[in-house]
Amino acid sequence: MSEKVVRVGAVAYDPKVVTIWEGFREYFREAGVPTDYVLFSNYEALIEAMFDRQIDIAWNTNVAYVRSQERTGGQCQALAMRNTDQDFTTRLIARSDSGIYGLTDLRGKRLALGSADSGQAAILPLFWLREAGIDPDNDLEILSFNSDVGKHGDTGTSELQVLQALHEGSVDAGMIGHVVWLNEQEKGRINMALLNSVWTSSPYSHCNFTALPDFDQELASRWSEALLSMDYNDPKWRSLMDLEGLTSWELVGNTGYESLAAAITNN
Repeated sequence: MSEKVVRVGAVAYDPKVVTIWEGFREYFREAGVPTDYVLFSNYEALIEAMFDRQIDIAWNTNVAYVRSQERTGGQCQALAMRNTDQDFTTRLIARSDSGIYGLTDLRGKRLALGSADSGQAAILPLFWLREAGIDPDNDLEILSFNSDVGKHGDTGTSELQVLQALHEGSVDAGMIGHVVWLNEQEKGRINMALLNSVWTSSPYSHCNFTALPDFDQELASRWSEALLSMDYNDPKWRSLMDLEGLTSWELVGNTGYESLAAAITNN
């Protein structure tokens, strides 16, 4: 009997996803854990495919993972994540002429947010505003950029639109993930005389590989161990890891998702 092929689902948020998963399929073949992939247009379809057993493992955003956990009573298996998915943060970016130095200064101001299903650029920011005693519906004016709904902010498009609105002066502040903020700085696309990062959230976890509770745990362990062995110093796999935005794969438990789970539950 031939060995079971692990089916991994991922969202095709960018053309590079095909290149990544073609390479990962070769990697897992060499590692002795045959793996194939199925691409989806959005995370809602990906989650349903996992629950319908069309795939074994879902490459989930934190939002998709939390929703999967809700449906299983917290019993999903979180197999691994990128090192860059640990200690993720959201930044409040403000114009230097706005008088904004923290969350409580946002009252009466114009705030830009990313896509409504983006954990880092919409769901968590609204949660933190309420925690700070600010009513998003009445205490400030919100401009939302819902340009990549279904992708959970993966494309980063809506966060770039937040930065554009800030540069143009159509808003006073905006909330984006730290990855976009730092990447845009490195590319010289931020006018640092005009925009400042004035507040950083507490860290939280982002994407992970998720399996249902009844997925064979021995196979899940073998698959995870193979993934964790991917070496950034090996030139054969380094380019794939660069495309996926990591330097190492890490084990993950159900930690770092508490704030997001509370935000989704209370939304």
